[in-house]
Amino acid sequence: MQENNSNQEQWTAILEPRKKLMQFNIKELWDYRDLFSIYVRRNIVTVYKQTVLGLAWFFISPVFTTIMYMFVFGGLAGISTGGVPQAVFYLSGILMWNYFTTCFNQNSNVLAANASIFGKVYFPRLIIPLAGMTSSLVTFGIQLLLLIAVYVYYVITGTPLCPRWELLLFPVYLILIALTAMSWGMIVSSMTVKYRDLNMLVGFGISLLMYATPIIYPMSIAADKSYGWVLRLNPLSGVFESWRYSVTGIGQMDWTGLLYCLGCLAVTMFIGLLMFSKAERNFIDTV
Repeated sequence: MQENNSNQEQWTAILEPRKKLMQFNIKELWDYRDLFSIYVRRNIVTVYKQTVLGLAWFFISPVFTTIMYMFVFGGLAGISTGGVPQAVFYLSGILMWNYFTTCFNQNSNVLAANASIFGKVYFPRLIIPLAGMTSSLVTFGIQLLLLIAVYVYYVITGTPLCPRWELLLFPVYLILIALTAMSWGMIVSSMTVKYRDLNMLVGFGISLLMYATPIIYPMSIAADKSYGWVLRLNPLSGVFESWRYSVTGIGQMDWTGLLYCLGCLAVTMFIGLLMFSKAERNFIDTV
């Protein structure tokens, strides 16, 4: 009788260790789409849930950062914005940079920060990085309304701003930014499993990277300098310059920079997935 019952048992899921290093089950990610949506909602709601101003922080942070940049870099330092109104110039760069850093930070510590969850229940580990990128995209979309409002104000007051057809590539800019942050974050996350103090070094490096990205200055000013080649090595430079040109119509479209970013992304994504796949197989024993 006992033997008959065991023969009739049917398993709904079978968990097996990965046999290959680069083995990702896309169907498995789709099967866990409910968990993905839960993580997205949690990331959006919990950040400002117990704050006094709530969702207003979505706008307060970029507004005050833009004002500070206008005072320090545009006023005291006298850095030219290439004919673009300072508010539009700095705000467009700040929003895109905030999206990059948020995606990077959510990916750079995903293994160590979620070790307690990963050690208790199984689900595709890439769910958490992908949910973080999606929730950050929602935040970026909300803050983009602020840029649109400022942009419309300057257009109404007679400032010669004209969006270019390259603005249709806006999803491409976001994908390049998000996937670059994800690939870099997976590399760092895989390394910080063993070397925790690497987080501090990486945080310092990301802060310096902001100044090597055309956020507070246009590439047209820095390109002719002796250190211009250093800025061109940054794969994000072409994306930020092209994004700002698409919005304002001032400056130039950096097609070479976009292709360079795509090439760098292919390399770092392969390395990131390889390292992340290797680290997630035995990181529980390390942390």
